Amino acid sequence: MHLDALPDSARTGDGPMDLNAVRDASRAVSAAHLFIYLVPETAEEAAELGVTDRGPAYLAFRSAAMGAVPWQVTLAAFYNFSPRAVRAMAGVWDAAPPERWQAARFLAAGRAMRRVDVHLTDDHLAEARSLIDPVVAGADYAGKVLAAANASVALPPDPLVALWQQITVAREWRGDAHLVVLADNGLGPCDCLVLHTATGRLPTALARATRQWDDEEWSAATARLVARGWLDSNGAVTDAGSAARERIEVETDEHCAALWAPIGNAGARRFASLIAPITNAFTAAGTFQAVHGQSDLA
Repeated sequence: MHLDALPDSARTGDGPMDLNAVRDASRAVSAAHLFIYLVPETAEEAAELGVTDRGPAYLAFRSAAMGAVPWQVTLAAFYNFSPRAVRAMAGVWDAAPPERWQAARFLAAGRAMRRVDVHLTDDHLAEARSLIDPVVAGADYAGKVLAAANASVALPPDPLVALWQQITVAREWRGDAHLVVLADNGLGPCDCLVLHTATGRLPTALARATRQWDDEEWSAATARLVARGWLDSNGAVTDAGSAARERIEVETDEHCAALWAPIGNAGARRFASLIAPITNAFTAAGTFQAVHGQSDLA
C-alpha cells in the first residue's frame, strides 16, 4: 500500500500519517514495554504465585488479560510459539487466577521501574497520558485479541504503571496487526521466526529456547524459505529475504497508521520522546544487554 493510498482512518487533519512517525512511535512503545520480560521482579512475583518456571510464568503474565483461557487460545494469540512451548502453561490458572497474575504483573512493573529510577515528572506523565489515552480509546480492536484484552484491564492507581499499561495496549495492537501481515505473506509460526533470526534481529539460540520448535520443524521452515528464495542453501538471508522482511514491517506500519491517527505525526513523535526515559533507565541498568531485535521479541 502506498502512503497516498492509506485509508481515511489513517489520516489526520494534516493529511496521511507519516510512516516514519508511526515506526518511531512503535519502536518507542515496544522498547518501553520490553523490560517486563527481563527483570528479576517478574520472576519474583511469579514465584509468589507458586510458579518458578520462566516459560509458563511468561505465558501466564502476558495472557492474563484474556482471562482463564485454555493454552490453545494463548497459542493462537502468540502465533510464533510452538504448541509444546505453550502447552507448558497448563495449570497456571490453578496456581492463581488471571486477576492475580495481572495484579502481580503491575507490581513487578512498578517495582522494576522504581529500582532503575525511571524519572518522569508529573507534567510529563500527564502529557504522555493525554496522548496515549485517545490512541487507546479510539483504536479499532477488530481482530486485535491481545490489544483488546489489555484495553479491558482496569488501570492501576500508580500513575507510572498506568502509563505502562497503556503502552502495553499499543504494543500488543501492533503485534496483533503484525500477525495479520505475516499470515497475508504466507509466513507460518515457525517460518516467520526462522526469517527473523536469519536477519540478525533476534538471536537464534534465544528464539529456539523460548519458542521450542524442534530440529525437524526448524529445518522444514528453513527449507520452505529457501524454496521462496528468501534464504540461501546455508540458511543465510538473501537480498530478496531482507526485502521481504522490510516489506512486512512497512505493511505493519501501514496498519498502525490508523492507531496513531488520533494524535497525528507530531503527537506520535512527542509520545515517543516522552516515554524514552523508561527505555533509557533500563538500558543504563544493563537490562537489555542479552537481547536485541526488541521490536518483535515478546
